[in-house]
Amino acid sequence: MTTSWNQPPVLKVRGLKVYYETPKGDVLAVDGVNFDLFKGETLGLVGESGCGKSTAAMGILQLVTPPGRVVDGEVLLEGHNLLGMSEQALRAVRWIKLALIPQGAMNSLNPTMKVSAQIKDAIIAHEGKQANKGIKPRILELLTMVGLPGRVYDLYPHELSGGMKQRVCIAMAIALNPTVIIADESTSALDVVVQRVVAQTMLKVKDALGVSMIMIGHDMGLMAQMVDRIAVMYAGKIVEIAPVKEMFAEPKHPYSQLLIESVPSLKERKPLKITEGITHDPRNPPPGCIFQLRCPFVMDICRVQPPVMRETNEGQLVACHLYPESVDGSLINVADVARNP
Repeated sequence: MTTSWNQPPVLKVRGLKVYYETPKGDVLAVDGVNFDLFKGETLGLVGESGCGKSTAAMGILQLVTPPGRVVDGEVLLEGHNLLGMSEQALRAVRWIKLALIPQGAMNSLNPTMKVSAQIKDAIIAHEGKQANKGIKPRILELLTMVGLPGRVYDLYPHELSGGMKQRVCIAMAIALNPTVIIADESTSALDVVVQRVVAQTMLKVKDALGVSMIMIGHDMGLMAQMVDRIAVMYAGKIVEIAPVKEMFAEPKHPYSQLLIESVPSLKERKPLKITEGITHDPRNPPPGCIFQLRCPFVMDICRVQPPVMRETNEGQLVACHLYPESVDGSLINVADVARNP
């Protein structure tokens, strides 16, 4: 399916903040995240462990639990703000409009229920009770869509492999034909062969149903093959958003460059790139740029002034002082000077 870039986004996230309360102050897990998701698009949300990717997903779904809380922001799904909705109103949105493929299928499936019963429960919870003769073919069709044999219908989760469990979770997510699917590191616990099969299953289903997808992960190699655009997240903030080809051809933000350099090359041997510096205390971020303690190109302005998101190329946005505006509003590429002093 072709991505509808010229249409209004189906999902708009604006200023999303999710904090976790601790005795020594709030952890700023997600601190002002902004992005759009378009019809038919697969957006990759990437970053190292602990950067806030999964918390952002929980914030969008309104599934943040104490001590976490959504502090601020808007999550507009087809124009309707999910933040502030009652639980009853959210139940009418989740699974029908906005579905989740969770991280860790083993912990997401009920070990005491057959696969068919779990999918049936999800359908009945939103559509009401139905005759078994009508719902069974529907469940079998869902299993076929995700590449599972019909015999899985009568099996328990412990009788399935890791990849099969994950595909059951995909079947449950698409059971009610949602508008948007969030896949939260759905392949991270699988070996590389099964990982690719599951990822391809997700894309096949996405294209067949015409849904939009947010794919969360940290594997840049997998993202390169699966997504249309990539949003790079660091310490609760998105630092760069770009179409996948532009991101890999010319990443702008220093953190994006380090992520891409970490992908092993089949063509050449190269030493492992080690990032200097340490991360800051998430309860007390430094003034200025959040990446300043690890950035190889840090400047004086980075220590005092937070960078704003600017468009460097068409569709490529970056929050970095290496790309300041000149007097006429055009962008100066200080990055080239910094790399070649």
